[in-house]
Amino acid sequence: MALTSITAGSYVLPSGRPLVMGIVNVTPDSFSDGGRYLHRDAAVAHAMRLVDDGADILDIGGESTRPGAAPASIDEELARVMPVIEALASCGTPLSVDTQKPEVMAEAIRAGVSMVNDVNALRTVGALEVCSRSRVAVCLMHMQGAPGSMQERPTYLDVVAEVKEFLLQRAAACISAGIERDRIVIDPGIGFGKSLAHNLALLGAMQQFAGTGFAAMVGVSRKSMFKALLGRSSEDRLVGSVVASLLAAQRGATVLRVHDVRDTCDALRVWQAITAPNS
Repeated sequence: MALTSITAGSYVLPSGRPLVMGIVNVTPDSFSDGGRYLHRDAAVAHAMRLVDDGADILDIGGESTRPGAAPASIDEELARVMPVIEALASCGTPLSVDTQKPEVMAEAIRAGVSMVNDVNALRTVGALEVCSRSRVAVCLMHMQGAPGSMQERPTYLDVVAEVKEFLLQRAAACISAGIERDRIVIDPGIGFGKSLAHNLALLGAMQQFAGTGFAAMVGVSRKSMFKALLGRSSEDRLVGSVVASLLAAQRGATVLRVHDVRDTCDALRVWQAITAPNS
């Protein structure tokens, strides 16, 4: 399946295979690894392990967006992410900053990030303008509600149609602001204001998002859907995460955002080795 290429700053990311984005949480309270990489040296060492494991992009975030999470202040978020971004700026792997705040976006872009990954789809006042003035790629994610309350009672009439319509509207806003199509990535936001049934429907319909002409990202890694589906704790969701990521890739996902980079890359290599002779 042909994948959509992504232009991110000075990088043109390869389009012949799914890309793996490694997660670097510089937070005290993320649901899976909160606090483990809060200090700069630990976060940088973790990021370099992810690169060694095969990460194509590193996504650095300083504010947890898990269900029920409290927001971080601008100063808190900057203090967490900027030392890590500055330390990794010359590592040779594209960097993404995971933030909703225009102020954090601007500082991260100045420090050399190539992508802005925003769970709020650049709806915060000033966010769209910050990104349009640069050459970064942008990832637009769908979220119903806000992290503090998004999982209380998510409701849709047609989750696939509604999420797709929202993402296309946000992509159109980006294009109107001067952000080219090949810099835009869309993400249906698995687990962000969705029930298990909603998540499964979105993953099952991944071809619809991949068929929009925009690169599509999926992030299912270690999420609570695997507790609901398999009864697994966050430390025991590797198999479910890798399988779901692989199925998303088979349905056209361009980017897989994961904690477990090595295992995801291994699964992708096996799949590609099996399917390549028949493609």
